[in-house]
Amino acid sequence: MALLIECPNCKNRNSLKNLICKCGKKIRKESNKCYWIEYYIDGQRKRERIGHSKLAAENRFREVQTAKVEGRYIKNVKGVKLTLNELRKWYLSLSEVRNLSTYNTLLSRVAHPVRIIGESKYASSLSLDDIENYRLTRGQEESCWSKNNKVTAATINKEISAFKSMLNFAVKYGKIESNPIIKAAKLKDDNVRQRIISQNELENLLSFSPVHLKPILKMAYYEPMRKEEIIGLTWDEIDLQSNFIRLSANRTKGKKNGRSIPIHPLIKEMLYSLPRSITTNRVFLYLDKQGRYRPFKGFSRSWNRVRKLAGLNDVVFHDFRHTAITNMRKAGNPPSVIMKASGHKTMSMFLRYNLVDDEDLRSMKWNDESIEMGNRVRESEN
Repeated sequence: MALLIECPNCKNRNSLKNLICKCGKKIRKESNKCYWIEYYIDGQRKRERIGHSKLAAENRFREVQTAKVEGRYIKNVKGVKLTLNELRKWYLSLSEVRNLSTYNTLLSRVAHPVRIIGESKYASSLSLDDIENYRLTRGQEESCWSKNNKVTAATINKEISAFKSMLNFAVKYGKIESNPIIKAAKLKDDNVRQRIISQNELENLLSFSPVHLKPILKMAYYEPMRKEEIIGLTWDEIDLQSNFIRLSANRTKGKKNGRSIPIHPLIKEMLYSLPRSITTNRVFLYLDKQGRYRPFKGFSRSWNRVRKLAGLNDVVFHDFRHTAITNMRKAGNPPSVIMKASGHKTMSMFLRYNLVDDEDLRSMKWNDESIEMGNRVRESEN
C-alpha cells in the first residue's frame, strides 16, 4: 500500500519520496499535483484517484488500511465521481438552503463557477488553479448590472464564497472527503461607497421627479431604510401616534429581527398628505393609465431618467441610505441608537455607512493646553 503523486506534466504516478518525476518535473512543491492511493486485494492491484488534497488522500489511505486489517468490505471513496453539476443540484435542493432569504441570489452565485470551471468536472479534482482560472475568465466578462463594465472583484469574491460554502456543505453531509479549495483567498476589492447626497442635490432630484417618485425619494433621504423596505411599506407598519415605522422580521434583510425606525418630522407631514387606496394597504402608489392607484413593483426606469436629468449619474439609490445614516450621526445621535434604527449588527458595517466629509473635519476640536503651549513657545521665540 502506498500514497502516490500524479505528475501534472506527464501524468506518471510517483512515490511520495520522489522529489523529481522521470520527466524532470519537480513535483514536491507543485501546487497542481493530484494524489492517488495504491493497495492490493486478493493479489489484485487497486488504485484510487483522490484529488488535490493530501489530507483527504491520507484519510482514505488509513480507512483502506483499517478495513483490510479488520477484513471488512472496502467502500468506494466519497465523491470521487461526483460532478460539480450534480453537487450544485443536490446543494440547491437542501431544505436549509432553500429556506435562506438569499436563495435566489445564491442560484446565480453558484451557477457561474460551475459554468466556467466545468459542469462535468469532478468535485474531488478541484484545485486552486481552477479558482485562479475562474477569476481570470470571470473578470473578463461584462457585468449585467453596469453596461460597458467588467465583473468586479467584489462580485467574484461573493461567487467564490458561495462556491466554497457549497463544498463545505458537501463535506458536512459526507458527499466528499474535504473541501479542496478551502484555502482560496479573496481578491482585494474596494466596494465601499463614499457618496452622500446633499440637500441641494435632493432638491435637484425632486425637481425632475414625477409625482409618484417624490415621496419615495424623500423617505429614502431622511429614513435609514432599504429600497425594498420602502417600496413594500404598508400603513399597518406606520404608527403616527408614537412616531415609529415598525418592520417585522420578514420585512428586513436578514429576516431574523424586526426593527423600529423613528419618523422624521418632514416625513410625518408627508405621510399625512399621501393618498390612500381601498384596494391595497401599501403606502407608496402610482396612477396607472386608467387613473387607478397601484402599488409599486419597481421604479428603476423613472429613477434612472431623473438622475440623468439632474446630472447625477454617479448617484445610486442606495446612497440615500448612506446619507440618512450620516445625517443622523451629524445630528448628534449615538452610534448605538442609529444602528438600532438602521438594522446594522456590527460597528464595522455601520462605519461603512457613516461617512466623514470636509464639514466634519472642519469641526475638529483641539486640546486647549496644546494651543496655549504653542502660544507660549512662539512668544518666547520672539
